[in-house]
Amino acid sequence: MEKNYDFRQTESEMQKFWKENNIYAFDRESRREVYSIDTPPPTVSGSLHIGHIFSYAQAEMIARFKRMQGYNVYYPFGFDDNGLPTERLVEREGGIMARDLPEGEFIKKCAATAGKYEKEFRELWESLGFSVDWSLQYETINPMVRRISQKSFIRLFKEGKAYMKEAPVLWCAGCRTSIAQAELDTLEKDTAFNFIPFAVGEERLTVATTRPELLYGCVCLFVNPRDERYNKYLGKNAQVPLYGHSIPVLADEKVDQDKGTGVVMCATFGDSTDVEWHEKHKLPFRRVIEPEGNISETVPIIGGLEIMEARKLIIRQLADRRLLTGSQNISHTVAVHERCGREIEIIPSRQWYIDILSNRDELLKAADRINWYPAHMKNRYILWVENLKWDWCISRQRYFGVPIPVWYCKNCGEPVTAGEEQLPVNPAETAPERACSCGCKDFIPESSVFDTWATSSLSPQINAKWGEKDDMSGRLLPMSMRTQAHEIIRTWAFYTIVKSLYHTGEIPWKDIMICGYVLAKKGEKISKSKNNSGLSPAQLIETHSADVIRYWAANARLGTDTFFASDELAIAKRFITKLWNATKFAASHLQDFEPGTEITLLPVDRWIVESCRQMVSEAEKQLDRYEIGLARHEMDEFFWKNFCDYYLEIVKERLYQPGKHGYQERRSAQAALYFSMLNVLKSYAIYVPHITEYLYQEFFRQREGCISVHRLCWEKAGSIDKETIGFGEKLKSIISDTRRYKSENSLSMKAGMEKVVIECDGFYKAMFEKTTEDIKACCNAREVQVLNRYT
Repeated sequence: MEKNYDFRQTESEMQKFWKENNIYAFDRESRREVYSIDTPPPTVSGSLHIGHIFSYAQAEMIARFKRMQGYNVYYPFGFDDNGLPTERLVEREGGIMARDLPEGEFIKKCAATAGKYEKEFRELWESLGFSVDWSLQYETINPMVRRISQKSFIRLFKEGKAYMKEAPVLWCAGCRTSIAQAELDTLEKDTAFNFIPFAVGEERLTVATTRPELLYGCVCLFVNPRDERYNKYLGKNAQVPLYGHSIPVLADEKVDQDKGTGVVMCATFGDSTDVEWHEKHKLPFRRVIEPEGNISETVPIIGGLEIMEARKLIIRQLADRRLLTGSQNISHTVAVHERCGREIEIIPSRQWYIDILSNRDELLKAADRINWYPAHMKNRYILWVENLKWDWCISRQRYFGVPIPVWYCKNCGEPVTAGEEQLPVNPAETAPERACSCGCKDFIPESSVFDTWATSSLSPQINAKWGEKDDMSGRLLPMSMRTQAHEIIRTWAFYTIVKSLYHTGEIPWKDIMICGYVLAKKGEKISKSKNNSGLSPAQLIETHSADVIRYWAANARLGTDTFFASDELAIAKRFITKLWNATKFAASHLQDFEPGTEITLLPVDRWIVESCRQMVSEAEKQLDRYEIGLARHEMDEFFWKNFCDYYLEIVKERLYQPGKHGYQERRSAQAALYFSMLNVLKSYAIYVPHITEYLYQEFFRQREGCISVHRLCWEKAGSIDKETIGFGEKLKSIISDTRRYKSENSLSMKAGMEKVVIECDGFYKAMFEKTTEDIKACCNAREVQVLNRYT
């Protein structure tokens, strides 16, 4: 074994070894129980950062753990490369706008950019030693996935769960597309209440509004029916300032009496409440905002202006005409598009939807059929479902996406879907295979594409190759586990549950593992947009090693956020050095040892074996609950303390000097050392796969006969000998006391001691009497006396 560990050479060699020997390939012929993982396909929206490493590495450790529990692990990887994130990346990197280029040219740029980043992403995951079966890789824009996505839509349409309608829709004027409720973020913004009096006959009703530019679109004033201040105005008409059209004054319970003046103007549309009132009270529609984010040219005074310019102008006009009685600075919550941060608008548009509101109860019940880790994350899902206001809008007015496989009859306007045998299809390039029910054969192709979530929500079906020639749905669905971050519970988790229930009637996975964030500083998530991630993952790996990064990534409880700074890697580096030195020491004393021979162990050797078995058992319990960090803590406690700090120091002399202590006694230590060191490597293999593989190959492989440490299974602990564990704890306490005595008296740890007296229960007396020579050697004591505590 080399004197020092060269991680750069070793990690690349081990990765090559795994690839050449297909160590992590899913075995389609095996009858072993399958453990399948639904891994989040990263969006192609820029380079990865340490936050991605944190969450993806944790799930990869579970894949390794399950493989070493004897499962046939199905561990695929995908890339979410279609949709708005990729488009915005191309626009940002190229300094272009999609709408300024021919559609075909822009799509080619998107495909090229996606391919470049996917290659980088895969190289990064491979450099981290991810045990992915790369033959299972998919991309959300590839033909198979497009086919599955379009088939999903066609079946939902035929079942009445997917529908098209012209209605108010959430709209991002920056991205110029419709969006879904799940794509909204909220921000606190400073703005102002503008107090505007509406004439009701000879009297005035004053409205406090943050959006005076929507005055032209005002179709009603609302007050709370319990608000006695305004009862006399109900049923009367008010005149809209500047524009003069007459609108009714109506009552609705949703009006907050304490907000503003208690009088609310309903404009088409300022927010979702306006939409609700518009439908509930059968109000007219007055167009104000266009899809491009400007005021409609038909609006007097401010037509054609950008929204903020229009607001400033309308306020000046109101003030000049004494129609503005005051203003008040406030901070309020606004809805923004999560992709670009722009405030969303609500405009009428023809879009495609999936019905989710009418199935809310079934979606809530599904949460109880899934095991949530951590359990409290289920509440986020439940709150989201309970507060849904909109059906799922799945159409997007963009370019690089999966086309909606629909044409519209030129005669009657009815939508006609593609046949499944046509898929994947681009309706702009292909015609339907049948005439419309009215007999017409001329069609207008749908130009919108699917929201990227409409496709990535099918990841279980994509992994199982649903409906393809090599369909494995019966074997893989529901999948064993989904791993993801907590901020996409409302999107990826929710939408996947929707699609799975609709298509199979079953939940998509048995377990869901929710990971936390990495924070740059308190409360601030590391993200590409904030440029606060420090060194890139590739630089961190090159500087510190993949195993060091992985060991750090296993430092937190599941679902909790953590901080990252490079100096936090020092502990991981010390661990790597400690593991290297401990294995090197063990190997040097095991060259003449033959595993499998029957040996009667001395008490201290029985203790380290039982302690090791206990560690494996406890770590397994934690990992079965996906608690990566707590399992590593169990391993660290054993390795650093019991194994290195105590056991190796206790048996060192017995290993070095068999002539003094006896050759049978040395063989006892060798057996315990072999068992413990091998199981330490097996346990840590899920966290630091490169160094554990290297150490296994250097010494243990020829003795174990298995090609890779990652093909071995963990020990099945069974019952633990608690009495032997208790003996070990007492022994540790004795050695700790002698070390403390020397430290307090400024003595070297190698300083001699005249006598060590041990008082113990009768049960342990015999065990300590067989351990006196080890205690003498460890404490450098001339005599060890064992006394019965009760005599």
